[in-house]
Amino acid sequence: MQRDYQKELDLLIEKIKENKMKPALLLHSCCAPCSSYVLKYLLSFFNITVFYYNPNTFPEEEYNKRKFELEKLLSLMGVEKSVKLICSEYDHETFNRATKDFINEKEGGHRCSICYELRLQRTAELAKKLGVDYFCTTLSVSPYKNAQKLNNIGQKLAAEYGVNYLVSDFKKKAGYKQSIELSKKYNLYRQNYCGCKPPSA
Repeated sequence: MQRDYQKELDLLIEKIKENKMKPALLLHSCCAPCSSYVLKYLLSFFNITVFYYNPNTFPEEEYNKRKFELEKLLSLMGVEKSVKLICSEYDHETFNRATKDFINEKEGGHRCSICYELRLQRTAELAKKLGVDYFCTTLSVSPYKNAQKLNNIGQKLAAEYGVNYLVSDFKKKAGYKQSIELSKKYNLYRQNYCGCKPPSA
């Protein structure tokens, strides 16, 4: 039986509201459009630090463009002072080495699972270093990203690093639709590919 990650998150949020204390969350961000809804949803319940680390993104100009849009989003939402943003340097070679045997796979294959783990492992490492209560990723807001795989990887890393993973499936509650609406509201650049270099490029 498949778990209902949204229901599990709802139950956790109810406990947080009862305790009247905001836990610290390190939120891995893939891009501004996906982050728009997730931030809107979680800011009332968590003290959030956003972590931009996406070694799959190609070329470097695209990586920087997405980083700029994320900075712009925080400013337009009026949270640039309350939400800390940590941006990693461009690190495409790490992705290339990890996925070299799966370079021709289409989105959704094993290459994606490797990519999920690369990003979440770096997030878990930073979460432990920062001493936050939870870590998670905005990736599940996309209908093209497998929430079950993301949560399985996240929980495995949580056990390894001793930091809670915030189980989630942000595409639920019309999350993806809301991310599109918020992107229009803030005039965000919406990329037309996940970030990986196409096999023909």
